[in-house]
Parts: sequence; structure tokens; C-alpha cells
Amino acid sequence: MIGYLLSIFQDYTLRTVLLGSGILGITSGILGTFTLLRKQSLLGDAVSHSALPGIAIAFLLTKSSSPVVLLSGALIFGWVSSLCMMFIVKYSKIKYDGALGIVLSVFFGFGLVMLSVVQKLPNSRQAGLNKFLFGQAATLLKEDIITMGILSGIALIITFVFWKEFKLLVFNPEFGYTIGLPMKKIDILLTCLIVVAIVTGLQTVGVVLMSAMLIAPASAGRQWTDRLEIMAALAGFFGAVSGITGTLISSKTPNMPTGPVIVLISFALFAFSLLFAPKRGIISRLISAHKNNLTFKNNLKTTIRR
Repeated sequence: MIGYLLSIFQDYTLRTVLLGSGILGITSGILGTFTLLRKQSLLGDAVSHSALPGIAIAFLLTKSSSPVVLLSGALIFGWVSSLCMMFIVKYSKIKYDGALGIVLSVFFGFGLVMLSVVQKLPNSRQAGLNKFLFGQAATLLKEDIITMGILSGIALIITFVFWKEFKLLVFNPEFGYTIGLPMKKIDILLTCLIVVAIVTGLQTVGVVLMSAMLIAPASAGRQWTDRLEIMAALAGFFGAVSGITGTLISSKTPNMPTGPVIVLISFALFAFSLLFAPKRGIISRLISAHKNNLTFKNNLKTTIRR
């Protein structure tokens, strides 16, 4: 076991991918908690797909495949897409899910068009933009990890600083308005942080699967507790375990894509939590219902005898 751990730290590629997957899991798990509780599960799907045209346009404007440049483009378009969704919901009769569908399809379609334009350029293959579609964790470099670490660190620090405001936004925004808090600005800030979490994971799991990394760890954490703080900690833990375990499994299997394996591990943790979590787990509730049924029958028999 010790020899295996030493071999991991000696392998530069595996060590880099493990760090990137762990950072992704922790950040997406914690921020995905707010997305889940606000019933905005499709937000990650819409924003991740909307980031694709930003990546392509950033490359077209700069001719650079630097992760900082590409992720900056993704960040801008992800933020713009979230503002578009808010605008549609506020100034039209279209519901939130309809706005998500519109923004997702339009931006993703635009992104595919821009990718086809990029592919016609002489050096398009060297850009490696296709890896953002389904993810390619094995291509992560030290520079990518530094960029992911900085973005995730900033997002998590802001989350902890504004924890009380975000908690109020999730559970009782009306009270926040009454005490004079700028809840709309807080809402925009939280959405921006979620966009940052999504952007940091694009190169690892891709735009198609990124939404699962927001929702699955948070959903798993929700089964174990009713407290936001514990739920966020568990979601970050489940996300990190998913990223690290998925990376290790894919590294031992030839031609096994890392991103999909990470998502499958994340789903497995959710399924385990859904079944075996105390109080909220399906099996726990069945056992509790069975005990209550036995108690009722015994009480009924006692009453009849009397």
C-alpha cells in the first residue's frame, strides 16, 4: 500500500490529475449545495454548455491555447449566460426552466459553430479545444492546476465570507430584503461563484458532464443531514472522493476516460447515500416503517385483549 502511494506521488501526470480532480470535487461539491437547495439543478448544465463559445472566441481573438486565456473566455460567457437567464425570467413570462433551456441550446449551438470555425484554422489541432467537450483530465498540466487552484480558492474564500448572506438567500430571501440586504446583488455574486466552479472543471470532465459534479455530491450530502454547514462539508468530501477515486480507477485501465469515471463514482456515492443514509435513506425509512407497523400491530392486539 505504501509503495503504491509512493508510486502515485512519483508519477507527475497522475499526481497532477489527482490534484485537479480533487480541487474540482471540493469546489463543485460545496457550491453545488446552494444550487441544489435553490432548486436550480440545471443551472450548471446551462452555464457549462454556455462556456463553450467563450473558449472558442478567446482562442480566435488571441490565438493562444493558454488555460488562463481559454478559461477567461469561458468565465465571461458563463457569466453572460447566467445574466441572460435572470433577464429572461425577470422581464418575460417564461419560467426558470424554460429560460435555462433557451440559453443552453442557443449558447451551445453557437459554441459548436465557433468550434467548427476554429477547426478550419491551420493550427486548430494544437489548440486542443475539443477536450472541453467531454473533458480530458490526462492533459492537465502544472499551469492548469495553478489556474484551477487560484480560481477555486477565490471562490471558496468568498463563499465563506458571505456564508450567512448566501444561507439567507437560500432559505429566507424575503427576510433579507426586510433588513436591507441587497439580495439581488448577493444572488448575482453566488451565481458568479457557481460559474467559476463550473469553469474550473471544464478541462477535467467537460461541458457535457460538468453539471453532474455540481448536483451528485450535493445530493449525496443532503441525504445525511439537515444542516447546511454539514451538507456543504459532506458535498465537498464526496466530490473530492469522486475525483480522486475516478482518477485512480481510470489510470489503472487502458483507454479509460477520467471524466466519465469520476461522474460514475459520484453517482455511486449518491446511490449509496440514497439507500443507506440514516433517517432519509430508503432502507432506513423502510426499516423505520416496518418497526412502526409492528408497534401498531402489537398495540392493537393489546387493546383488543383488554
